[in-house]
Amino acid sequence: MPIETNSEAAETLALKALAYLVNSPDELDRFLATSGVNVHTLRSTAGEPELLAAVMDFLLSQEALLTRFCEDESLDSKTIHLARRALPGA
Repeated sequence: MPIETNSEAAETLALKALAYLVNSPDELDRFLATSGVNVHTLRSTAGEPELLAAVMDFLLSQEALLTRFCEDESLDSKTIHLARRALPGA
């Protein structure tokens, strides 16, 4: 993903981060508890920019999780920060 991140690329990256959380039950539980989102809402709003922004905020607030995600996706953490800025509420 290029360093200059547009909203579409940011949403794609955030969806990857969401999938990463879904595949890590403990991390998903922590995200749900921290964000106040329930599983039903998560399913119905998964593609919404606001939810994706919350996923990126959570990822950025968890250093170990951020590091693992970046390693798994071969990304620099700067890309995550730039993607977050391209989503609502930044």
